[in-house]
Amino acid sequence: MTILVGFSATRHSDAPINLAVQIALSSGDSVVAAAIVEGSWPPKDHAFDRKFVDYVTARCLESLNRVVDRVPGDLNIPRVVHHSSSVPTGLIELAADRAASLVVVGSSSSGLLGRVALGSVTGRLVHTAAVPVAIAPRGYPSMPGPLRRITAAYGGEADANGLLRAAAELAKAWSVALRVVSFTVRPTLPFGGVVDSGVEDLVVQQWVQRTHAEVAGRLDAIRPYIAPSDVEVIVGRGRDWREAVESLPWVPGDLLALGSGAAGQSERVFLGSVASKILRHAPVPVLILPRRL
Repeated sequence: MTILVGFSATRHSDAPINLAVQIALSSGDSVVAAAIVEGSWPPKDHAFDRKFVDYVTARCLESLNRVVDRVPGDLNIPRVVHHSSSVPTGLIELAADRAASLVVVGSSSSGLLGRVALGSVTGRLVHTAAVPVAIAPRGYPSMPGPLRRITAAYGGEADANGLLRAAAELAKAWSVALRVVSFTVRPTLPFGGVVDSGVEDLVVQQWVQRTHAEVAGRLDAIRPYIAPSDVEVIVGRGRDWREAVESLPWVPGDLLALGSGAAGQSERVFLGSVASKILRHAPVPVLILPRRL
């Protein structure tokens, strides 16, 4: 299979290809680096337009070569410059043409260093792609080895769309550990009030117990797809989503898997509201998996 790592004509950060190579070391898939040159639609056939497109294509390929040449090791990574009406459309076209199993892109340049932020390109891609989309945090460095663990963000809606099974299948295929996490955010009352801490602790404790029982039931149903090692189940807690996500231990080699929301079409990626909140505070790469029914 093929991992397609995508760039626009003007942005060639090392982050997405660093993540693509790390995933390839786990999956054994090949990597193709592609830059998308946007053009007018329908295309114009004027001599000036053709010369300008040729110039942009040549500069784009030079920049793409510099990024790929910085990848350590002796991986053979083909480079492709593809012309399309938009970057998301071009990546989807190439993913279909190359039978890609995964598309890897970088975070928006407006995001915080070390965090994932959706821009106009990634935002459209994660709502239209038919294959999983991985997003590298801004400034994601080259890693010395493969992935170590997939963390699946459990939630009733996401898991109903097949997240746990998909994450378990990947963990088994990539020979990495699987961790299941759920999040609880402290509720607030109108006019600045808060829930009594004793009541809150009791509610959270009961919710955690129920969540562990639900996850255990889900895992029993997908045992044929789970790697032999035990699956860790953990709960992140905080006064807000940032604190809840950061309350968990994260290590180099982690990958956070999010499931598509219920609003998405079957076999399509669609990021729900809860998943969007988790993504904004994730300190590791994020993998968004299509809805599976």
